[in-house]
Parts: sequence; structure tokens; C-alpha cells
Amino acid sequence: MRLLSGVSLVLCGLLLLLQAPCTLGLTPQAGGHLCRTRPTDLVFVVDSSRSVRPVEFEKVKVFLSQVIESLDVGPNATRVGVVNYASAVKQEFPLRAHGSKASLLRAVRRIQPLSTGTMTGLAIQFAITKAFSDTDGGRARSPDISKVVIVVTDGRPQDSVRDVSARARANGIELFAIGVGRVDKATLRQIASEPQDEHVDYVESYSVIEKLSKKFQEAFCVVSDLCATGDHDCEQVCLSSPGSYTCACREGFTLNSDGKTCNVCSGGGGSSATDLVFLIDGSKSVRPENFELVKKFINQIVDTLDVSDKLAQVGLVQYSSSVRQEFPLGRFHTKKDIKAAVRNMSYMEKGTMTGAALKYLVDNSFTVSSGARPGAQKVGIVFTDGRSQDYINDAAKKAKDLGFKMFAVGVGNAVEDELREIASEPVAEHYFYTADFKTINQIGKRLQKKICVEEDPCACESIVQFQTKVEGMLQALTRKHILSQSKRLAVLENRVV
Repeated sequence: MRLLSGVSLVLCGLLLLLQAPCTLGLTPQAGGHLCRTRPTDLVFVVDSSRSVRPVEFEKVKVFLSQVIESLDVGPNATRVGVVNYASAVKQEFPLRAHGSKASLLRAVRRIQPLSTGTMTGLAIQFAITKAFSDTDGGRARSPDISKVVIVVTDGRPQDSVRDVSARARANGIELFAIGVGRVDKATLRQIASEPQDEHVDYVESYSVIEKLSKKFQEAFCVVSDLCATGDHDCEQVCLSSPGSYTCACREGFTLNSDGKTCNVCSGGGGSSATDLVFLIDGSKSVRPENFELVKKFINQIVDTLDVSDKLAQVGLVQYSSSVRQEFPLGRFHTKKDIKAAVRNMSYMEKGTMTGAALKYLVDNSFTVSSGARPGAQKVGIVFTDGRSQDYINDAAKKAKDLGFKMFAVGVGNAVEDELREIASEPVAEHYFYTADFKTINQIGKRLQKKICVEEDPCACESIVQFQTKVEGMLQALTRKHILSQSKRLAVLENRVV
């Protein structure tokens, strides 16, 4: 019995260790996991030329291990490979080799320096052609999977890095360059992706390279904020912003003057304010003439709103390869000014980074500093015409978790799975698709007025009012479209007769 009791204690201890939230193998954090990483194919390209002493190379291995500790490692999560180079290139292990964090860390500890020359260009070329290949565990290029190389070097390369680095970036590989000691800093800039201030790092010696591990832990994090750590005093909802946070309340409550606690509304006497933000796809596939149709549709919705400081506020964000806030909530106080700003919006005409736009909405658009009002109903309407080139799931989920009411409108080549991912519940009532921009008004056939529950008296009146007006407007446009179609059919029939 004593032996069995001892085994039980050991098992219990292991379970506690497995369940304890840890970061980087260091001290457990009270707030749970601070970081969850998106799926990534990550290759370290590490200089072990003769200028790197063995004790210094051990410091590099500690740095690699600390970054790996922060990752979600697995065949369907993040895969890690290591390329060691000097005069020649040695693949220490490929992306497919290790499916667990523990196995990876053991493999890193076994790496030995090569101690010859410095062929950095050759090592990067190896990463492009071999390390990311299908046979070595590289996954097909996808918006959902990042391709990342972290180069660590301490000297001037004996070959060229400019062209090979440009090819890597053109292939969708994100390049980070870390220089140590007497490194040639121009070489680091030739290697690194843009923006270079985020992709180039320098440390005076290998003894302090470990301080960069935190930067890369944060770079790979999907979530890393004060709200996640629990280091806040919000009673109900914590809204994160870089290095800070604001408090908010769930529907049916208003934020008290202390900015932290919440008060339940009673008898429908709460605020009927609505903060509405449009996220508009300005990618090149939309085309200028269709972009003008979207602007007209926005202004038709604006026409239905009671725009004022107390009722409806409107903000507008356009996105393509980057995100641009056209105007924040509360900047314009009349329909006329809002509509003029929409008409003056210029077309960005690049890629489709819907995930970045949703993240901007979560992190910025509905914050108090951007004009949002505590206690106001938060509504987001996302327009897109194609597949996102980045990862949308986490930002879309966070928007809904924070209580934002999200509508997704897709046109043309929009991906319906992505629209459903963005849309609030019930999903069928919050996402819409049409094949042609010219028939975008037909989404009115499926737009349903939401029924407010008794527990949400503060939000009820304004959102019903807003949705009723929009539904009526869209139905009118739909009837007009159907009538014009009928007239055209009648003319055709007469011609046939």
C-alpha cells in the first residue's frame, strides 16, 4: 500500500506539472498561458564559424531553446528545423524530424559548432531549396501557415546574401537577422524583411543574446497582453491594447464612472447608442468601379442612422495589404460629413489581409481612445471579395468574445467559410454572399432583425432600430432590382413574340 501511495503521489505531481501554466519553461504565470502561436514552419540558420567560440555557441543554443519553449510545437502546429553553417552547410534536423517540444530541445542541446568560414548566403539558399521542401517537412504555402527564418551571425559573410535573401522573401519567407559583436550591419539589412526595424537585431556579445528571446516570443504570439495575464482590475470585460488595456461591460450593463466596474440597466433606461465600424476590402481584385458601388452602399446605410453624439457613431477602416483607418468613431457628427468622407476615400488596390483588419478592429476601432463609448452597442460590418491572405480565426473569435455584433458580406470570390468565421451567432443571420457587386443589395433578402432578450435592455432599442431601417432599405433596393429585371424580361418576351 505504501508503494502504491507513493506512485499515486508521483502521478499527481506530474499531472499538476502538466496542468500548470508555464511560459518559456520559467516561472508559472497565474493568468494561464500568455501566448498561443499560430502554425509556423520555422528554420533557424545559425553561424558557427571559427569566430564563434564554443562557450558562445552554447549561448546561441540557449537562445534557440528559449524561443522554442514559447511555441506550440506539433505536426499541425509549429515545426522547427535548424541549419548550422560555416564554410559548409549542415542540416542539424529538418522540419519533419521532431513532433514535440521536448524532442526539439534535446536535439538543440546536441548541436556542435563547425568552426570554419562564414558562408551565410549559401546557408540561406539551403533553407529555400532544402529546409522548406516537402520532403523535409515544409508545408504548402498558405495564408494560415507562416514561413520564417531566423539568421544568427557574428561576422562578414564570404559570399553574397542580397540576391538569395530577396528570393527567399519573394517566396513568402519572413527573414529575421540577428547580428552579434563585429557583424557587418549592412549584411543584416540585406537579409531582413521589411520593416527592418522589426526584423534586424544587434547585440554586443553572445553573452546577452538571450535578451532577444522575449522579442521573438512576442513576435510568434497570437495572444500576449495584460488582459490574458489577468493583470487588470476590470469587473467584466478587459479590452487589450499594446502595453495597456481598457475596461468594458457585457450587454445589459453600463460602465461606471470609475472605468472599471459595471452597473446593470433597468427598465430600458440605459443608453441606446450604437458604435458602427465598416471594414472595407480595398484589394486590387475589387476594381475601381466596384469600389464605388461599395461606397454608395455604405452611404445608403449611413442615411438610415440617427447620427449624433448620443445615438449612432460611424467609423470606417479600409484594408488591403495593410490597414488604414479612414476615420474613427466620433470624428464626424452629421450624416453629411460622414458621407462626404466616404466619397473621398481613395482605393488602396493591393492584397487582402482580412485578418490584420479584424485585429485592428479588435485592438483599436472600439477603444475609448478611438472614440468608442463605454456601454454602446458595438457593430462591425466586414466587406470582402476574396480569400484572406492571412489568418483570420483568432481575431474573428476575439471580436465576438468581446460582444461585438459582427456582420460579414462577401462578393464574387469571397470564401463563405471565412464569412461564417467572422459572423456572429446565429451565423446564418449575420453573413451574406452575392456573386456580383451590382446585386449587393440582394443581401437584404436574408438580413433578419435580431430579437433582443429582456436581459439586454440597454442595447435593445438602438440595434432593433438600426437593423429595421437597414432591412427596410435593402428590401426596397431589392424590389427595385426585381422590378427592373421584370421589365427587361417583359421587353425580351415582347421581342420574341
